[in-house]
Amino acid sequence: MTFLGRLIIGDTKSANQLWFTLALVIFLFFGCASQNGIPGTGTPPGNGESTREAPQQLGKSGSEAAPAAPPGDKSEEDSEKISDEFEDEMAAELDKEFAEKELDEVSDPFSGYNRSMTVFNDKLYTWVLDPAGRGLRFVLPEYSRRGIANFFDNLLYPLRLINNLLQAKFANSGEETLRFVTNTTIGVFGLWDPADKWFGLEAHDEDFGQTLGYWGVGPGPHIVLPFLGPSNLRDMFALVPDYYLDPATYYIDSEKDQLALRVFKEVNKTSLHIGEYENLKRDALDLYPFLRDVYEQNRAKLILE
Repeated sequence: MTFLGRLIIGDTKSANQLWFTLALVIFLFFGCASQNGIPGTGTPPGNGESTREAPQQLGKSGSEAAPAAPPGDKSEEDSEKISDEFEDEMAAELDKEFAEKELDEVSDPFSGYNRSMTVFNDKLYTWVLDPAGRGLRFVLPEYSRRGIANFFDNLLYPLRLINNLLQAKFANSGEETLRFVTNTTIGVFGLWDPADKWFGLEAHDEDFGQTLGYWGVGPGPHIVLPFLGPSNLRDMFALVPDYYLDPATYYIDSEKDQLALRVFKEVNKTSLHIGEYENLKRDALDLYPFLRDVYEQNRAKLILE
């Protein structure tokens, strides 16, 4: 019986020999094909390189992607890339912000008048206010002068409360109320400040100029006021409601007495800050623009707080 006939009638041994032979032929065929560069095998013909170099060549030629990095290395590279992109974006935003601030100059159409008034106020401080403050410092000890300053500051609670409420700073309003009650009772009418020293209740100074700025009203032109110093159009008009929120306006009928009280408050305040104005002037190449910029920057900072 022929070999094929045995396969047909079910000779198992012959069938196994046939399948083994076919598998050997197929293996030898594809093995030779990969060595000789038959199309479709992925190996260039006649270059004498082994099949292990094929992935590297494909990666160099760009026809296929290079082998992927291990998952851990890839995640670290992605994290570093995201971090670098974030830092670049933040640096660009900061550069843009500083560039805008440099371009935003203070409006100063009254610079001639302002310079003259700055000279007047400077002489007034040097010849009148500073000597008066030094004299008060000589007469009264520091704790007495600081107690006087605390007393007058405590009286301005309505001013701070209303402006904190107008700016929707309700937590600050509550803290101001607690400060007023504590300092008025334990602090003996506000002569000292146990609310801050004992309970950590900080003051939140707000005025109507800050309230207008909080709601988007611009500062307007810079103006130097006689006796009062640097200001701007917004803060100058805000002095009116601030005046009527001062309890001294209602409890002292005489305008002369009100004026005397305000002068005394200013002299007492000066006595607690002797030498600070002189140090400030020492840093200025040109006094007027220096004081103007310091004032405007400080007011903008207070509004943002």
